[in-house]
Amino acid sequence: MSNRLSLLASASLVMGGVLGMVGSFSPSAVRGIAWGVDGTALVLGAALLAVHHIRLGNEQLAAGFLVFVAGQTLVVSGSAMELSASSATFGAGVGLWAAALALVSASSAMPIFVRATGAIASVMFALTALQIYSGTALDPLSKPLPFTAYPFLVLTLFGWAWVHYRSGSRNAA
Repeated sequence: MSNRLSLLASASLVMGGVLGMVGSFSPSAVRGIAWGVDGTALVLGAALLAVHHIRLGNEQLAAGFLVFVAGQTLVVSGSAMELSASSATFGAGVGLWAAALALVSASSAMPIFVRATGAIASVMFALTALQIYSGTALDPLSKPLPFTAYPFLVLTLFGWAWVHYRSGSRNAA
C-alpha cells in the first residue's frame, strides 16, 4: 500500500473511532451526523485495508476487513434512524462485526494487544447480536451491551490504524 493510502486508511479508522464515540454521547441530531460520517470513514478505511491484504496474499486479514465493511454498511444504514427503529439492522451489523473482529484478531500479523481488544469486542458484539436475534429489545446505546463493547472496538480500530500507518511509513523509507 502506498504511503498515501496507508495514511488515508489509518486516518479513516481513527476518525471513525473518534466520531463513533462522540455520537454515543451526543443528542440525536448530532449523533446521526457523527455516526453517518463515522460509518463512512470506517467503510473506506476497512476497504483500503482489505485491498492491501489481498495484494499481500493475507487472505484471512482481507476477509476480516471485507466482513467488517459488510457489517459497518448495515450499522451505518441506521445512523439517522431512531435508536429502536435501527435495532434489526444494527443486530445484523454487529453480528458481522463480531465475525470480522474474530478473523482479524486470530491473525498473528496483529500485535497481541490489538488482537486481545478485538477478541473482547468480538465476544461482546456476538452476545449483542444473539440477544437481538432472540428478540431482546436492544438498541445501539443499550447498557451494558453493546455500550461497553465500543471502547474495545475503538481501541482495536486505533490499533489497526497504528499497524498500517507504521507499515506505510516503513515502506516509504
